[in-house]
Amino acid sequence: MALSSVTKTSWKLQDMVAHSSKVSSLVLGKSSSRLLATGGEDCRVNIWAVNKPNCIMSLTGHTSPVVCVQFSSSEEQVVAGSESGSLRVWDLEAAKILRTLMGHKANICSLDFHPFGEYLASGSVDTNIKLWDVRRKGCVFRYKGHTQAVRCLAFSPDGKWLASASDDATIKLWDLTAGKMITEFTEHTSAVTVVQFHPNEYLLASGSADRTVKLWDLEKFKMVGSSEGERGPCVLFSPDGSCLYSGSEDNLQVYGWEPDRCFDVVHVGWGKVADFAVCNSQMVGVSCGQMNVSLYIVDLNRVKKSGSLIQGLSQDDKPLAVPTSKGATLRRNYERPTTSCSRQNPEGERRSPSSEDEHDDKESSAEITNPDDYKEIFQPHNAILRTPPKRNETFPAPVEDGECLFIHPARSGKTSVTADEEALAQIRKGHETMCVMLTSRYKNLDTVRAVWAAGDIKTSLDSAVSMNDLSIVVDILNIVNLKPSLWKLDTCTTILPQIEELLQSKYESYVQTGYLSLKLILKRFWPLISDTLTAPPSVGVDITREERHQKCKACYKQLKNLSNVVKNRADQVGRHGSMFKELQLLMAPLD
Repeated sequence: MALSSVTKTSWKLQDMVAHSSKVSSLVLGKSSSRLLATGGEDCRVNIWAVNKPNCIMSLTGHTSPVVCVQFSSSEEQVVAGSESGSLRVWDLEAAKILRTLMGHKANICSLDFHPFGEYLASGSVDTNIKLWDVRRKGCVFRYKGHTQAVRCLAFSPDGKWLASASDDATIKLWDLTAGKMITEFTEHTSAVTVVQFHPNEYLLASGSADRTVKLWDLEKFKMVGSSEGERGPCVLFSPDGSCLYSGSEDNLQVYGWEPDRCFDVVHVGWGKVADFAVCNSQMVGVSCGQMNVSLYIVDLNRVKKSGSLIQGLSQDDKPLAVPTSKGATLRRNYERPTTSCSRQNPEGERRSPSSEDEHDDKESSAEITNPDDYKEIFQPHNAILRTPPKRNETFPAPVEDGECLFIHPARSGKTSVTADEEALAQIRKGHETMCVMLTSRYKNLDTVRAVWAAGDIKTSLDSAVSMNDLSIVVDILNIVNLKPSLWKLDTCTTILPQIEELLQSKYESYVQTGYLSLKLILKRFWPLISDTLTAPPSVGVDITREERHQKCKACYKQLKNLSNVVKNRADQVGRHGSMFKELQLLMAPLD
């Protein structure tokens, strides 16, 4: 016996093992929402069809982990950037390497194809943005201005502008034809991780680690909207431009602007979503963990995309009404030209293919692992099947929990109560030790919280350190890192020895926390430490200056010790290698 079907708002579509080692990057094709590219620490790029279990083709050639991937607008090409700073472009229809592009000095953080013509932009930890001519295998222009890693790049719909987002908390807008910066937005207070142009209007959205999503008017060059969100979200305008989707930890938010408002919040359960795309009435979202990739579907017919108040639960299984048109837009629309940018490089960076590049191209290959899907998707006889499907072609929702056939107790030989008790007993096995550990950790955190509540941050950190439990230190640092103003110079002297332990920990979360803390210290305090230690001696007795000098001297010594740790680990592969390379660049002035 089965229950009647109940329509879902969101559901998991599929799980798959995407690589033989950790997945380090992934992206959906925005044109069709039917293609997925994944990059891994195994140095491969794998191409998948959404809702099909097997990889279509595996692209090889990189010799270091693939840390960034991107489809061209037509989805005929894919580009992958590696940890070493090299780029490789593959032709998916011909199943072969098209170009190898060299020039960045550190790992690639961001990529985007120009909407018209054979141009490609790349951003790196080396802080540079490069515009490449894929046909001629050369760098067309280099854009300088960011002081930290460039995390996201996006071309405007008309192909005239390039927006860049960086760890330096700024967004820069570049004129491709003039080869110079038009404006800079500085209202974010932490790393900006994503930028997205409105599909029609002169409007730009950005998401940041400061937990805000902001919107910018590109005619008046000012902020027109800001919403509180989650750390480092994905953002995407709806195809008609009527609302902005923001994907965060397990949730999808739907925002409007002018005035700022949240139309809806949908729990999806996708964890930290890496990318999403909209096709007809559905959104496809993708996330990863270790070697696995998960895909989720959100039924946008059941999501509120207009109005003035946040939506509660929708009524029964009825889809929401389609919002009415907003009427005339408030700002100018993009004009799509028929020609692409043609700016030549005045710095002479364009170069002819070298024998080394030709060798790299020969070493790269596209291994077709699923010939049937490859022929169906990339070499169809009639229409290209990866173009957006007809409106009635959607991903089917699974049955709800409880819709499956019920098993009569007599068939299993046990009552449901007995089965539940056995399951609970099995779950409880071996958990006593964990309970003791968590109880102890709770008491320690309560002690630190009591000191913190008294307003003494330094003493609370000293208390956490004295407990000889790195997990407590990590918990406190994760809070302090969110509010840089809490950091003081004497706080650094307490925490830097702990950071050394965190960076050498076997736990990934500990290493990540240590990396963020050290990065924050270098950014906020290195100028002060350097200036204090190089300043000439003062005349007379200045106790405050002497105390500051001693603290700076202690911090410098600890940073020098840390620089050796960072240097030794900068050569390792994977995400940690990228973090340590970035720290190595930041710590270069210590030498």
